[in-house]
Amino acid sequence: MSEIKEACGVVGIYAPEGENVAASLYYGLTALQHRGQEACGMAVSRTDKERGNVCFHKNLGLVSEVLTKEVVEKMDGNIGLGHVRYSTTGASVAENAQPLVLSYIKGTLALAHNGNLINTPELKWELIQNGAIFHTTTDSEVIAFHIARERVHSATVEEAVYKTALKIKGGFALVIMSPRKLIGVRDPYGLKPLCLGMRDNAYVLASESCALDSMGAAFVRDIRPGEVITITGKETRSEMLPEAKRCAHCIFEYIYFARLDSVLDGVRVYDARIRAGRMLAKSHPVEADLVTGVPESGLPAAQGYGLESGIPFALAFYKNSYIGRTFIKPTQKERESAVRMKLSVLESVVKGKRIVLVDDSIVRGTTIANLIRMLKEAGARAVHVRISSPPFLYPCYFGTDVPSNSQLIAANHSEEAICEMIGADSLGYMRREDLSEMAGGLPLCSACFDGVYPMDCSGIDG
Repeated sequence: MSEIKEACGVVGIYAPEGENVAASLYYGLTALQHRGQEACGMAVSRTDKERGNVCFHKNLGLVSEVLTKEVVEKMDGNIGLGHVRYSTTGASVAENAQPLVLSYIKGTLALAHNGNLINTPELKWELIQNGAIFHTTTDSEVIAFHIARERVHSATVEEAVYKTALKIKGGFALVIMSPRKLIGVRDPYGLKPLCLGMRDNAYVLASESCALDSMGAAFVRDIRPGEVITITGKETRSEMLPEAKRCAHCIFEYIYFARLDSVLDGVRVYDARIRAGRMLAKSHPVEADLVTGVPESGLPAAQGYGLESGIPFALAFYKNSYIGRTFIKPTQKERESAVRMKLSVLESVVKGKRIVLVDDSIVRGTTIANLIRMLKEAGARAVHVRISSPPFLYPCYFGTDVPSNSQLIAANHSEEAICEMIGADSLGYMRREDLSEMAGGLPLCSACFDGVYPMDCSGIDG
C-alpha cells in the first residue's frame, strides 16, 4: 500500500495473418492495469489498407471504463498498441492519455511510452523553434514529433526511430506503430522493462510478461537494453544503440511496480520479494507473535520474513476490493477515513499480539501511521515495522513518482524520529547492500536510495 505511484504500461501486437488484435490488446492492458490507473487507450490499423487508416480510442479512467465492449468491438486491425497511464510528467487530463496518434508526411504514427526523459526542455525547444505546436504536456509527444521529423530524411521508419533514440535521455520503453511495422525500443540502461512474446505467428511486445500470459502469448525474451526491434510481418530485425556505461534496472520494479507473477530480465518478481523479506528478518530480527503485511504490496515480503524468522505469518487486514478509486483527500481526517474504507483490521488475529508489520516503503509516513494506530486500537501489544526497501532520500527522474526531498520523511528525519512519528515500537529498513541480491544479482538503479544516478542529472529541478 505504498504512496509511490506506478509507472505506465505499454503493449503492442502484430498479427501478420490478419487476425483482429483489439480484444488481445484489451486483455494485455487489463493485465497491466496495476502500472497506471489514470488513463488508457489503444490504436489499431490494418496493414493491407491505405496509410493513415488508424482507429484509436483513449480517455481518463480504468481499462474497463474506457475500452468498453462497444468500443473494442468497433475497432478492427491486425497491428496495434495500447497504454495505461500514471502521470509522472504532464497533467492528468484526457489530452495527455496515450497512445499518441499523429499524421505526417509518411502516413500515420502511433506511440506508447513508459518512462520519463531528462532532456525534454531542450528537445521541445528545438521543435518549437521550427514551428511545432504541442497538444499535450507530455514528453511522449516530444518523442513522437522528433520521430516524424527524422522520418523525412530517413529511408525507413525504424531509422527515424533509431535517430530519435540517440537524442533522448532518461528511462524509456517505447512501442511504435507505423502503417506496416511495429517497433519496440528500450533505453540503453534497461531502466524500463520491455519483453517480446509470440502467439502462433503474432509477435507481442509488453512491459511485463504477465501481459503476454493474459494474451495467450509465450514469452520469448526480454528486449535488450538499448535495443530497437522492428517487427515486419513474420520476422524481426534488431539494431543496438550505443552501450551505456552500465545497465541500471529500476529496483522499484522488483520492490513494488511489477505484478507478482511477472518475470523481468530473468528474475521472478515473487521470488525477489520473498528474498527481500528473508533479508529483512536477518538484518532486523525482533521477538514477535506474528508477521503480517500491508495488502497487497507488503504481503510477499512479510511471507519471506516469516519463513526466515520462524514467526507465524497471518493476514491482519481485510482489503475491500469493491470500492473503486479513492482520490486524494483534502484533510487529514478524510485521508484516515479513506484508509479505513480500504482496509479493516481482523481483531481476533491481532489482539494481544506483538506484530511485525511489513510494507514496501515509507514515503511521507501518513499511511503506515494510520495502519499502526488501527492495529493498536484493535488490541495489538506492539507493532514492529519492517520496510522491504531502504529509506527514500532522493527524487527519481526516470518515471517513478518519488516526491521531492522536502516531502520525503526519511530525507528530513532520523530513523529514530520516524519510528516515533509513525507510532511504531521499532523500525527497520532493508539495507542498500542487500538490494542486488534481492533482485537476483542484476545491476540496478537505486538512485532514490543512494543518490547515484546512472546518468548525469545535475541541473534538473527535483
